[in-house]
Amino acid sequence: MTEIELKKRFKDWAISVVLFTKEFPYGQEFNAVRNQIVRSAPSAAANYRAACRGKSTPDFINKLKIVEEELDESMFWLEFVVALAAELRAGVVPLYKEADELLAIIVSSIKTSRQKEERAKNRKS
Repeated sequence: MTEIELKKRFKDWAISVVLFTKEFPYGQEFNAVRNQIVRSAPSAAANYRAACRGKSTPDFINKLKIVEEELDESMFWLEFVVALAAELRAGVVPLYKEADELLAIIVSSIKTSRQKEERAKNRKS
């Protein structure tokens, strides 16, 4: 998957999550969850975009770690939605699955980048 394709995938996922929050029932508990997930999902997408503009491998890795954290937080809130309202499960499942796949890609990218960085350090030694 290319960088452009992954950027689009992140953005599409974040938009889907934000639009899904319109299905939440009204109530104080759902307002709190809505606010959290509307922040974390687009943040994952925006930080992936920023990571792609990283100035160095360490910068790229640091930004990907932020993406990892925001994806994990979004997944937590998706789980929380189902705990509050099981009837929303069908809407959560594809969003959670996509977040999990994106998270696996990011974790793999972090690992690969760290190995690349380590090899570069070893060549300089």
